[in-house]
Amino acid sequence: MKVTATREEILGPVQNVIGVVERRQTIPVLSNVLLSARNNRLSVTGTDLEVELVSAVTITVGAPGDITVPGRKLLDILRSLPEGVSVTLASEADRVVVRAGRSRFTLSTLPAAEFPVVDEINPQQVLKLPQTAFRRLIDKTHFSMAQQDVRYYLNGMLLESEGGKLRAVATDGHRLALCETTLTERVTGKQQVILPRKGVLELQRMLGDEGEVEFSIGTNHVRCQIGDIRFTSKLIDGRFPEYGRVIPSNANRVIDADRGILRQSLQRTAILSNEKYRGIRLNIKPNLLTLQAHNPEQEEAEDQLEVSYSGEEIEIGFNVTYLLEALSAIDTEHVNFALTDANSSCLITAAEADGAKYVVMPMRL
Repeated sequence: MKVTATREEILGPVQNVIGVVERRQTIPVLSNVLLSARNNRLSVTGTDLEVELVSAVTITVGAPGDITVPGRKLLDILRSLPEGVSVTLASEADRVVVRAGRSRFTLSTLPAAEFPVVDEINPQQVLKLPQTAFRRLIDKTHFSMAQQDVRYYLNGMLLESEGGKLRAVATDGHRLALCETTLTERVTGKQQVILPRKGVLELQRMLGDEGEVEFSIGTNHVRCQIGDIRFTSKLIDGRFPEYGRVIPSNANRVIDADRGILRQSLQRTAILSNEKYRGIRLNIKPNLLTLQAHNPEQEEAEDQLEVSYSGEEIEIGFNVTYLLEALSAIDTEHVNFALTDANSSCLITAAEADGAKYVVMPMRL
């Protein structure tokens, strides 16, 4: 294999796939990226066996071939080179030599045959939607995914397609985020898949502001092409909770508040909350919300703000981090907090419907 291109032409694809490449892997070949050169195209593949990224670029191919080299080392070398310099990658025996100007680097290799790649995924359903809409779905829900939960199906995001809608749902058992958007083309039937956490975060990084994305769903994998990058991810095999049961349907005590003022008030009060449990008490009276927090050092914080509320008095506790993350995901000036009673979950939505809902469970203080 031998290819020649500018530093930037090779650096781009390597940067695109490096997010899934770890330096220290139990399987040595997973620390490498696969370089495939043929028909004046270089494709770079990175994988962690869960998520696979392939990025391609048109360059001069002197000799076709496939080889794997250490991903992070190749990235560091390319980043260290001066801008615009011509770079040649050539395989010599069991090494790859990188030449640029007066610099020369010799990298170890592993055979391309050892590198695991995902072949065709045989899609059962193909969804089409604008990149901005898909990115918005992830932005508004990803923070509610669980991390390293024994209930493995929570360590990811549910994508549910039905009719002309695509819905994203994430929950860690303490709070839930849901957002839906309209598909470019309607689909028949209802399909649910759970995308793993790492795949969700890589997709979020890749999705841009222009163009459409075609999202193919197979039996065990999903795949989508975004510009010159092809994303493939395994699916989590499990049954996602019936999220519809969690969303309060008869929460008739509604507080309307200025999002910015409420957020600042929560941030101030949280300074003296318990660092481990992050509990904060909300005392809600007609047109007045009082926030209170205290910690084991017997320090206390209290903040009051005017809200629009005409129900009876309620006192309820929440994890302040969950409230702040939900408020950060809402774009509108005003937000609604809907409550049933002092022991039930709170439903947080934008004052103007934007397709997103946030549910936070109360906590005892």
